[in-house]
Amino acid sequence: MSTTAAQPATNGHGEPENYLNIGYGFKSWLFTLDHKRIGILYLVCITAVFLVGGFFASAIRAELMTPQGDLVEAETYNKLFTLHGVLMIFFFLIPSVPAVLGNFVMPIMIGARDVAFPRLNLLSWYMYVSGLVLALVSMVLGGVDTGWTFYTPYSSTYANSYVALVVFGVFLNGFSSILTGVNFIVTVHKMRAPGMTWFRLPLFVWAQYATSLIMVLGTPVVAITLLLVGLERLFHIGIFDPRYGGDPILFQHMFWFYSHPAVYIMILPGFGIISEIIACFSRKAIFGYSFVAFSSLAIAVLGFLVWGHHMFTTGQSMYASMVFSFITFFIAVPTAVKVFNWTATLYKGSISMDSPMLYAMGFMGLFLIGGLTGLFLSTLGVDIHLQDTYFVVAHFHYVMVGGMVMAFLGGLHFWWPKITGRMYPEALAKVSAVLVFTGFNLTFFPQFIMGYLGMPRRYYTYPPEFQIYHIMSTAGATVLGLGYGLLITYFIWSLYKGPKAPANPWAAKGLEWMIPSPPILSNFASTPVVTWEAYPYEQPDELPADQQQTDVKKQEEHLV
Repeated sequence: MSTTAAQPATNGHGEPENYLNIGYGFKSWLFTLDHKRIGILYLVCITAVFLVGGFFASAIRAELMTPQGDLVEAETYNKLFTLHGVLMIFFFLIPSVPAVLGNFVMPIMIGARDVAFPRLNLLSWYMYVSGLVLALVSMVLGGVDTGWTFYTPYSSTYANSYVALVVFGVFLNGFSSILTGVNFIVTVHKMRAPGMTWFRLPLFVWAQYATSLIMVLGTPVVAITLLLVGLERLFHIGIFDPRYGGDPILFQHMFWFYSHPAVYIMILPGFGIISEIIACFSRKAIFGYSFVAFSSLAIAVLGFLVWGHHMFTTGQSMYASMVFSFITFFIAVPTAVKVFNWTATLYKGSISMDSPMLYAMGFMGLFLIGGLTGLFLSTLGVDIHLQDTYFVVAHFHYVMVGGMVMAFLGGLHFWWPKITGRMYPEALAKVSAVLVFTGFNLTFFPQFIMGYLGMPRRYYTYPPEFQIYHIMSTAGATVLGLGYGLLITYFIWSLYKGPKAPANPWAAKGLEWMIPSPPILSNFASTPVVTWEAYPYEQPDELPADQQQTDVKKQEEHLV
């Protein structure tokens, strides 16, 4: 480590000043330019979104306990699943890992003191909050009943609900994603520490970089699409409504051109998290590092070429459908590269099953099921039968909740000591991981069976023979809710009562583990110089654990 930086301040107790103990006022948080604080602001917001979206999901499951629509009316049920989808997809799943963990950890991992454009970073949070407020206001005023996909011409002409308000909220949130993507791309290109070459980057950074490319290239398309929906709804311009000379299938092409790559905006950062966790808790470098890194870029590129597999039943050309089907199968290759390489990394590793590793293993199992069932939906003949059934619901949730949410929770457990400077109760964390995994499978696996038997999604009444599957799903959702509730409880407890975290509680390798917990304001007391390869777990003389602790002590002494 070089020693060229000026000495940051200390607090009144002679301790290094960090991002948590400077500026206790609420105003100092609202106008902060510190990437770490902005990540925390995002975490608070998406946690609130998760709770509200989870409430809607609970109401849906309660309604489906019985075949008759005896809890809510059909219109209310439509609004419940619409708002659940809008909040969870646009305001939780898409921003959660990039905006929270990406904002907090990624600049530290590359040795930067902040992101390239701190003010742009704060603006992206304000745009996210503005879009979220509009979505919540629409909920209070009466909600939206179009489904989260806003299919036209119903959304643009016929829906008697607050579609324009929600669409504009998602529009603003899209610009938040674009600003975050631009910021991360420039940060990775221009602000890496000396010696941090492209092939020394942690795989989490590679995943964030690929995700940012999708954000910048794809989000403008859906933003313009939703803007056109709003314009047609307000001014009856003929874009999607056939009555005015529009084409409703055009909307689907434009919407899915973004929304399938958006799946990778959600899942690619999760891949990066899993790489970090598996390397740490198997004490091995990731097998085939360069293949895993380039597979993220391959997924980002190929993701723009498969949107048509959502439209096999819309009447598009059979030959176009065959091409989309083939490319969809092909995109499974770079995804499989990651899974096989993680498995090879685990082979003969010194594996410790701490709570982050439990979430990583849960991710691999659930995402594998989600990915394989996606191949069924990519097959033309099978998809015609399964289209718009509960099979699609189960597949989507296995990928998004079983994949992305498990990865996000694994990353949160992994970096929580670094973020807060506090440790959580490990035993409760393991119980929570088991509850989440068990509850998730009990919730969504019966829905594969329902879908195969022909149960359509988005119906609030159904034939009695499907009731047993819905009861199993509702019971599983209860267990899942208990797991999430326990998790939130011990995280909050740890903020006040948790033991202080050491700089490197997992004996992990990487720049973020060479600074105090929580990090100081400028991240590093001096500019780090990287002289080791990525994940040097099997090369102890490159970056031994005792040297990491020595570096941390030197930084703290330098500060005081």
